[in-house]
Amino acid sequence: MPRPSRCSPEVRERAVRMVVEQAPAHDSPWAAIRSVAEQIGCHSETLRNWVRDHERTVGRRPSPTAADLSRLKGLEREHRELRRANESLHKASAYFAQAELYRRPS
Repeated sequence: MPRPSRCSPEVRERAVRMVVEQAPAHDSPWAAIRSVAEQIGCHSETLRNWVRDHERTVGRRPSPTAADLSRLKGLEREHRELRRANESLHKASAYFAQAELYRRPS
């Protein structure tokens, strides 16, 4: 769970709006973020994260959909299960190979 923000939601919205409005006047988006962060007194990385979240909400920055996230979670679970099964097979083959070495010839 993320830590509660020291800035109120109103300050966050205002800061993001200031970055969007001032971005054309700066050389880069990062320069606009740094400038606004100094003005409002927050860390520039925090403001950058707020701007990224805003861009995802508005649709200007692609973000994974809920279906993508659930599919990825399922694939990760399947991957873990396959790794466990593969490890068991490796151990079993090593066990039988070891047993074959010590078997008495008939």
